[in-house]
Order: sequence, then structure tokens, then C-alpha cells
Amino acid sequence: MEKIAFLGLGHMGAPMARHLLDAGHPLTVWNRTPGKAAPLVERGAVLADSPADAVRDADVVITMLATPDAVSEVADAIAPELRPGTCWAEMSTIGPEAVRQLAACLGDGVTLVDAPVMGSTDKAESGELGILAGGDADRIEGVLVHLGTVTRTGAPGSGAALKLVVNTAVIGGVGLVAEAMALADALGLPEDVAKGALAAGPLGGAVARAFAQGVHFGSDLAVKDIALATGTTELPAMEAVLGHFEEAAADPSLAHEDIARAVARIRER
Repeated sequence: MEKIAFLGLGHMGAPMARHLLDAGHPLTVWNRTPGKAAPLVERGAVLADSPADAVRDADVVITMLATPDAVSEVADAIAPELRPGTCWAEMSTIGPEAVRQLAACLGDGVTLVDAPVMGSTDKAESGELGILAGGDADRIEGVLVHLGTVTRTGAPGSGAALKLVVNTAVIGGVGLVAEAMALADALGLPEDVAKGALAAGPLGGAVARAFAQGVHFGSDLAVKDIALATGTTELPAMEAVLGHFEEAAADPSLAHEDIARAVARIRER
């Protein structure tokens, strides 16, 4: 079994790491807040003191971190420690340009696969994520299948690029549903009637996500993803959506809450 180092044990990373441990892989974990690793350590994982210590003997490295800056900081620590033959699956949402920068800092014989995921915490818990794998994923696919279904997207960076496209559509759809519901409120329509009509139409999936419970994708992370998208090309509609989620992320009570909470804020405005 491949020795795996898993870095980043947030809402998504912790259940993903647990699936790999349950599959029998020797697992070393690291998280900026060490206490979050306790449930995994109780199940047999080894807690590393630093990212460098975590990856030193690993065959496979997986990073699941919140922001491009966090990934870059960890990359600076682990790149010198990665042995030839190591495969690094970068599963955060950081965009293709950041993936190219990571690849440029790696030594000979180290393979980088960009493999961001589709699905929220419920899919991470059940092992049913959609994994968008860019680059040479042959070596690592047998590991990734424990986390969900792997879709090959093409050249290095293509997984990260497609994830931006998918998240732009999802977050944009949620923002549009929120504004449609604000219009329904202004017109005096009952919420269940308006929501039911929208759910029966082409925005049905976005309606479900806008009112979802038991999942987690923070408004602060939505801002990060929209900013990556709008920084790539001109997206006027998404610029407006960005404003909505920036306002929600500026509220400490909403910043780290699921984007469904931001829908109520948009309607109130």
C-alpha cells in the first residue's frame, strides 16, 4: 500500500483522509491546527510536526488547503523533501496558474497532478466526490478512487481550470436564485411557491444548493473562487455575484458559514 501524506484537515480534508486510512493506507497527516488530527490519530494515522516531516517518506502527497497562498507556503516547505518517484495530488481550488507555479518548483522525478474535487462535505463524508484530474494521473488514480469518481480532464492544469468553471456556474447560480427570491419577496409571493417554481425549471440544481443544509462551502471560499475566475477573464455577471459574497464574507458571523446562509443576506438587502 502506498504511504500517503495528507496535508489539510478542514471540513473536506478530514473525511477524505479518513477514507484513505480506512482503505488501509499508512497515513501521515499534518494540519495547521494539530487538534483537528486527533480523530485520525485515534484511528491509526501519524501526526507530523511540520509539512516537511509529513512528506519525507511518502509515496503519495495530497494537499487539501483553503487558498493559493496556503498551498504556496506548504509547497515551499515540502518541495525540497519530495523524493523522485513521489506523486503529489493537489486537490485544493487554486486555479491553473498556481498549479503551473507549483510544477515549476518540483525536482526531477516528482509528478504533480491537479485533482480538485466537485461536491461538498456530504460527498466527502460518503466518498462520492467528483475528482477532476489533470496531468498524468495513472500513478495516483488507485488512491483517488477511495475518495470518489475520477474524471481525466487532460493536460496539467486542466483539472484546476475546469474546477473554476464548475464553481463559477454553481456560485453564480446560487447568487441568481437569491436575487430571484428577493424579487419574489418584493412581489409578495409565498416563499414555497416561488422556490417550487424555480426548482422545477432550469435552475433546479442551483435552487437545491441555495437552500441546502448539512453541507459546507464558506462564503469566504466562494469569494476566493470568484476572484480567481474574474481575474482570468472579463465576467460582468460574476463581478456582481462577487459583490454579494464579499459582503457576506465581511460579516464574521457569515464568513465561514455555508453559502446558503448568504442567500438570506442577499434577500434581505
